[in-house]
Amino acid sequence: MECIVHFEVNHTEGVKPLRGLLFLDEGQIPGEKELVDMFKDMKFDVRLDDREKLIFKPVNPGETYSEIRITSFDNGKTDGKEDHNLKSIVGNLLPQKPNGL
Repeated sequence: MECIVHFEVNHTEGVKPLRGLLFLDEGQIPGEKELVDMFKDMKFDVRLDDREKLIFKPVNPGETYSEIRITSFDNGKTDGKEDHNLKSIVGNLLPQKPNGL
């Protein structure tokens, strides 16, 4: 199964959104080893710094980027759950109902 990994690389010039591709067994989610190996293939030599926030830091302190943060995974399937962030954004864009008297 293909899994697209969406992530942001924090460079000194700003944040750059990128994507990576992993091939996993059906139902498997990417682990630390798979993610670090994917980044190595993309010439990012990193280590996991924050497991909860999925933040990776460069092994070499002289790199031009300070961290990589995974923003989402896409395996091509919808799980039927509500996307709370999307719902919040749409709710803020829709016109508000007028308040009653």
